[in-house]
Amino acid sequence: MASKIQQLQSKACQASQFLTKHGTTYYKQLLEQNKQYIVEPPTIEKCNELSKQLFHTRLASIPGRYESFQKELDSVKHMWQNRKDLKVEDAGIAVLFGLECFAWYCAGEIVGRGFTFTGYCV
Repeated sequence: MASKIQQLQSKACQASQFLTKHGTTYYKQLLEQNKQYIVEPPTIEKCNELSKQLFHTRLASIPGRYESFQKELDSVKHMWQNRKDLKVEDAGIAVLFGLECFAWYCAGEIVGRGFTFTGYCV
């Protein structure tokens, strides 16, 4: 057990040294590559303004998203009405999508309970 702890400490030390040596270079390179997205001057007021712009832009996009959702819903209704013409492949894709949604729901429940399977722990 003690050897495992020493190995872990050694790995952590190596990672820390690597970050110390290359972290600032990577940070500067990342900023340089994405400088077209950086707003000058980077002040608190500008950040608050951009945050409000993002929020209201997202709010303004809701009608378009709702319209797209209605089109998708109409497509599903049409497929349900013509389910006799439905291929096995399409049904399989729908079943897999349902299973994926259920799996994400179960994962969310487990995470919400603090990674316990039986119930909440306090």
